Amino acid sequence: MPRAGLSHDAVVALALEATDDVGTEALTLAEVAARAGVKVPSLYKHIASLDVLRNAVATAATHELAHELRVAAVGVSRTEALGRLCHAYRGYALRHPGRYAATQRAPLPGERREAAHAAAAEDVQTVVSATLRGYDISDDQLIDATRALRAALHGFCALENGGGFAIPISVDESFARMVDGLDRMLSTWPA
Repeated sequence: MPRAGLSHDAVVALALEATDDVGTEALTLAEVAARAGVKVPSLYKHIASLDVLRNAVATAATHELAHELRVAAVGVSRTEALGRLCHAYRGYALRHPGRYAATQRAPLPGERREAAHAAAAEDVQTVVSATLRGYDISDDQLIDATRALRAALHGFCALENGGGFAIPISVDESFARMVDGLDRMLSTWPA
């Protein structure tokens, strides 16, 4: 009989917290069970395996990121939308380092349980595409522009979360300059 209050969603919520504390690769069922106050076998009533749990974490985190990006970029366009989107992206990565790392896991095509993750990733792409269209980037160029933006943002966030910016110069200022550079790059994106 499942423990009162423990459900699939409760297990995923505990795993999200654990992921921020221990990292996505160090997430274990034992860690989640300890947080739930149950033995590992009790989790199997709510989640089939560690792989399924990690996928659920990636899906939930990607939905969270999509929501934050959407809220940040709604109602504005071009430079302002890009700035807000970039700051929301970085803010999410800083507040939730483990969850952020989980969002980088690409959905695996063809697996039924990956459909929700693919939908979450599509939500992120929809927000990013809308922002890029503000720069008059054509649909056939959206993937290239998205990859350039993602590489810059992920590179910065991964370095920052990993302690890669040790020089005593403002990281915030460096990020602002990068966003300005991205704005200039997108403003002159080749057709």
